[in-house]
Amino acid sequence: MSTPPPSGDLVCAFAVTRTPPPDGLPAAAGHEEGGPLRPLSAGDLWVVVQDVPVAAFGEAALGERLNRPADLERCARAHHRTVEAAARTGPVVPLPMATLYRSDEGAVDAVTARAVVLHALLDRLRGRTEWAVKVHSAQVTAEETERAGAQDVGGSGGRSYLSRASARRRVRQDGHGRAVAAAEAVDAELRRYAVAAARHRPQSEQLTGRRAPQLLNAAYLVDDARREDFTAALARLGGAGGPAGVEVAASGPWVPYSFARWDEEGDPEPEREVVRP
Repeated sequence: MSTPPPSGDLVCAFAVTRTPPPDGLPAAAGHEEGGPLRPLSAGDLWVVVQDVPVAAFGEAALGERLNRPADLERCARAHHRTVEAAARTGPVVPLPMATLYRSDEGAVDAVTARAVVLHALLDRLRGRTEWAVKVHSAQVTAEETERAGAQDVGGSGGRSYLSRASARRRVRQDGHGRAVAAAEAVDAELRRYAVAAARHRPQSEQLTGRRAPQLLNAAYLVDDARREDFTAALARLGGAGGPAGVEVAASGPWVPYSFARWDEEGDPEPEREVVRP
């Protein structure tokens, strides 16, 4: 029987599983402001929860914290650590970061009301992991654009300047078009080895820290039995023999966050990307 949260606390839920979480969930997991992690029985399912203070996780306070990059990263890392701990004994459905309830009863009601969807998700995710792949355009060097500008008929004055500027613009446009086609080819090849794939919105330069545009931001759900095939394809695509004009970066394996939309019926394809630590 779970102990209800102390007065003034909220219940933060991290993940749902059919397998009782291991005894002694790691003290290092969870949010540093909260109490110990605890498994909460919800019919034939379990949900891993933590009591957290309203002062830090109430609507206004949480909104402010998640708008601060350092605090957002801390919350994301705490969430990820806890989901990973819960997944040690079997498949889990990771819940969105900062899923909060006013009481244990609220968390249990939310889980039991979606038990059919959650069981279907747990069946789908068993023996599978997620891989994140990002493809960026390779930057066109200044030398390339200058060479393109020098290829027009020599001359001076405004006409020559416009001709060089037009040539440089064509180089950039042609390079971008080839890079987009290469990114699509990467996606098509990786889908051959995946059970499912999800396309996220490409990240901005502010998030990536790169001037080159991000052309593909995707997640792939891969059977454990096909992991070697998938990683071999990644190695080919990201190596010297991969598509020209793009750079391929991958991370994984992850718990399948992108394929575990428990809050909607039907196809659990994502509408937003998880913040990864």
